[in-house]
Amino acid sequence: MRDPKQIYEAKLKAVKASSTTPRSAVFNALLQSDHEPMTMAELTAAVKSVADRTSVYRTVELFESIGIITRLQIGWKYKLELSDDFHEHHHHITCTKCGATHATHDDHAFESEIEKLAAKHGYTLTNHYLEISGVCNNCLSTNK
Repeated sequence: MRDPKQIYEAKLKAVKASSTTPRSAVFNALLQSDHEPMTMAELTAAVKSVADRTSVYRTVELFESIGIITRLQIGWKYKLELSDDFHEHHHHITCTKCGATHATHDDHAFESEIEKLAAKHGYTLTNHYLEISGVCNNCLSTNK
């Protein structure tokens, strides 16, 4: 896989956008999140020293439109992470009590089954999103 910074620069260049300080800060915050999705509040807080809230929202809008970030819909809320162009495709599991979201790193057999399911119904798979929810061990142990 190419260097994430090169992919980021290429995506911006493709739409004739520059890498401004707020854009770089948002990208770096998501890159450093260790594949854990961030809420808009977490992202805004992470870059508050270099970007105001409006700049973060504008950056997120641009990044979504050009495929730098992906919005994970979790119920009526959402979290943000870098797109599959920056890391291997994966799914997420979310706690329905505390809202914690964790990336799962699925094996290739699971992905193959999803492709077979799409083909069975006459589709060529281009993308998919699997929403898994439950109650995390931390919440289970505090509710005993």
